[in-house]
Amino acid sequence: MVSGADWTLVVHGGAGIIEQGTLAPEQEAAIRDALARALDAGAAILRVGGAALDAVEAAVKVLEDDPHFNSGRGSVFTYEGRIEMDAAVMDGRTRDAGAVTGVTATRNPVSLARRVMEDSPHVLLSREGADRFSRERELEQAGADWLEIAERRRQLEELKARGADHFDVDMKYGTVGAVARDKAGHVAAATSTGGITGKRWGRIGDSPLIGAGTYADDRAGAVSATGSGEFFIRAVVAHEICARARLAGQDVLSAARATIADMGALGGTGGVIVVGPDGRGGWAFNSKGMYRGKVSNDQDPVVALFGEE
Repeated sequence: MVSGADWTLVVHGGAGIIEQGTLAPEQEAAIRDALARALDAGAAILRVGGAALDAVEAAVKVLEDDPHFNSGRGSVFTYEGRIEMDAAVMDGRTRDAGAVTGVTATRNPVSLARRVMEDSPHVLLSREGADRFSRERELEQAGADWLEIAERRRQLEELKARGADHFDVDMKYGTVGAVARDKAGHVAAATSTGGITGKRWGRIGDSPLIGAGTYADDRAGAVSATGSGEFFIRAVVAHEICARARLAGQDVLSAARATIADMGALGGTGGVIVVGPDGRGGWAFNSKGMYRGKVSNDQDPVVALFGEE
């Protein structure tokens, strides 16, 4: 899907084995509703001339607070039964970026990533240091009663019962993200995730790695990714899409499709949402489905889950 517009917002809530019949009707309805609410939150900012960075943060916070996704509330458990969240933001105007990994108690990791970008000399903070920075900056904290949900615990127990190791072979990806282009022509990207069920040894995926799962550059576009993170890291997917757009002159969606194909040739699955500096935006994925949505000044909100939509 592509369109040119004065302002555009695209969101995602994960990619994987998402087919008709795999979701209970109430689950499907709740996921569609959450994606629509995320679009509403970001569009309310863009519609009145607000910044793309504000819009992607607002949209991602809605999804972080919804337990149907693997980010914030509803994050998956590590092999040891902990929640360790990752997030990143990037401002296409300046290519400033902020990211966190291994966060355990911040309600909205995307907002923490933004504070790292705006209120520290660094790009990426990890684990205890990121948690401490969050408390020092007085971001809202959350305990197990908010972050943990029974379904994620069941998924971990099921993985262990099968004798599986650190990868979630059923691809229960639920990483969330947003990209936007505002009326001033600036782009931004944000991504947030709990990682993969049963991750071990302090594993870090692509979401908080600038250039792999998250990237924004006014000269090329903005990208947020979801899927098998190790492959997105190896293919440097988010930056590769922007490089194809900026240096090879490809439109951003063609660049996304080509890069996903390249990543797929390595064995990876997943998808990306993208928006270009001209407001043309959409998605590309090679998985069975991808939770996704889009809205712009000249297009009503569209939400889709399955590959055939």
